[in-house]
Amino acid sequence: MHRSSRRLSLLVAPALTAVLLSLNPAPAHAATTAGTGATSTTGTLASDFYVDPDSSAQQWVNSHRGDGRAAAIQSSIANVPMGRWFGNWSGAIGAATGNFTGAAAAAGKRPILVAYNIPNRDICAGQSGGGAGSAAAYRAWIADFAAGIGGRQAVVVLEPDALGDESCMTPGQISERNGLLNDAIAQFRAKAPNAWVYLDAGNPRWLNADTMARHLAAAGVAGAHGFSLNVSNYITTGENLSYGNAVNATLQSIKGFTKPFIVDTSRNGNGSNGAWCNPAGRRIGAPSNWGGGAEMLLWIKVPGESDGNCGVGAGSSAGQFLPEVAYKTIYGY
Repeated sequence: MHRSSRRLSLLVAPALTAVLLSLNPAPAHAATTAGTGATSTTGTLASDFYVDPDSSAQQWVNSHRGDGRAAAIQSSIANVPMGRWFGNWSGAIGAATGNFTGAAAAAGKRPILVAYNIPNRDICAGQSGGGAGSAAAYRAWIADFAAGIGGRQAVVVLEPDALGDESCMTPGQISERNGLLNDAIAQFRAKAPNAWVYLDAGNPRWLNADTMARHLAAAGVAGAHGFSLNVSNYITTGENLSYGNAVNATLQSIKGFTKPFIVDTSRNGNGSNGAWCNPAGRRIGAPSNWGGGAEMLLWIKVPGESDGNCGVGAGSSAGQFLPEVAYKTIYGY
């Protein structure tokens, strides 16, 4: 679904403390690391995050209990907290985000949502093209997205690829996109004040850190909680941490602030081979958790979901769950 890549060193969570989320949007166990915008943790709680009972991986398992791959996909993928993606396929968006975050709140968990509906979506790669039909349609859509969350806690990744894709856009399109992202962040601040919004910043091999920091600033990252890296990609966690810190160094230099960042570790267990679209031999990375050098390491992409009609996903469409690909990411072959 996007131009990114990731990998990461395995996180082993300390003994899990039986603590449910409070309504305080700042977790009690997180402490800011000076100068980086990242957080360290004294008691990591992977159990803070919501396991999507309707993920594409879980849906496949539910329909294929007799398949020899089902048990491994259930335990190693479907049981891991990961993002649910929302776009023009989601129907009434306020109801969709409201139902998802409401179920997470009822379980005492923090859900991970991805907003992926910007006009000219995936304009560089095209595999996940589409998005809202106009700027006005997007403004209405994202306002309803935020209103559906309301006062509940949530992690929101805002528009993967949007800033990296500026290299394929006209100045007019870039100006419109920056306006839409600034407005989106303002909508979340007004309508979903307990949602932590991370404006997507691509990955270390797309744009240099200085350029990305300037794109983030123009798109309104000052009003967001932070930025996200490596969404749907395979690049190692270490490389992403260095990149995130370099982005923050530029933000500090030009704007006087830094921001926390998160890294998608869903498929970066073997690192990147340089390809972004369904490369062979990739592996799941560290499961969703606090810390790990960033504020959080999260599964934002669902392992096994296709990036498009390419690589080991030839013949598939972006977002389609491929059980054999999912199974192989568990073992890295």
